[in-house]
Amino acid sequence: MTPSLIITCVALYTLLLFAVVWYTSRNADNESYFRGNRSSRWFVVAYGMIGASLSGVTFISVPGAVYTSQLGYMQVVLGYLVGYFVIALILLPLYYRLNLTSIYTYLEQRFGIVTYKTGSAFFILSRVVGAALRMFIVINVLQAFVFDAMGVPFYVTVTLFIILILLYTYKGGVKTIVWTDMLQTTFMLLSLVLTVAFIASELGYGLGEVTEKVFSGKYSQMIFTEWEQKSFFPKQFFGGMFIAIAMTGLDQEMMQK
Repeated sequence: MTPSLIITCVALYTLLLFAVVWYTSRNADNESYFRGNRSSRWFVVAYGMIGASLSGVTFISVPGAVYTSQLGYMQVVLGYLVGYFVIALILLPLYYRLNLTSIYTYLEQRFGIVTYKTGSAFFILSRVVGAALRMFIVINVLQAFVFDAMGVPFYVTVTLFIILILLYTYKGGVKTIVWTDMLQTTFMLLSLVLTVAFIASELGYGLGEVTEKVFSGKYSQMIFTEWEQKSFFPKQFFGGMFIAIAMTGLDQEMMQK
């Protein structure tokens, strides 16, 4: 994939993103900005949260982890499913019953203003650090494959992407982000499918052959039952469950949607 093609894809995606922002942010007010007028379609929110809960780091790192832990990450994914049931059956009904805009308001109602401010501060800190690291890793990939060859300094690339993010989130708020998340999810899944298809084509395999090779290869173990292993099933499963509860159910960005 040539640098010019990568830039073209990024530019087209950005234009599509801003078209969605323009369309969804018309007549926006505080209610639509913070809560999307409480009218967002559930399947759009759910689908978009797939892309919101993942990132370019996940896209890059999880396939690489197969080399060290085989398909053990699927144990974590099973834990995610249980965690999402806990969120759907316990946390979401609580948030709706209290009619919260910020989920940390519950901490204020239950434990007081100090706990509320502490929880909010840790959320902001985690978001700033996490977003910065994810952006650093993903932009490094673009820098290595595209912008270094063009002589564009790294700090210019970072500044450009920060400006783009500010522009598309400034106007529409939650009402807009629900739809841009859906767009992001669609392109991430499409990228995944195209990546698998490209690799299969390069290796000369069909889809059935690829599936057979994956599950018959030396990296195909999914469930680990030896307790001393790092990938021991209960550790991975319960870890995934609590990660889902903490990073989705107790996360303002995710629950606000």
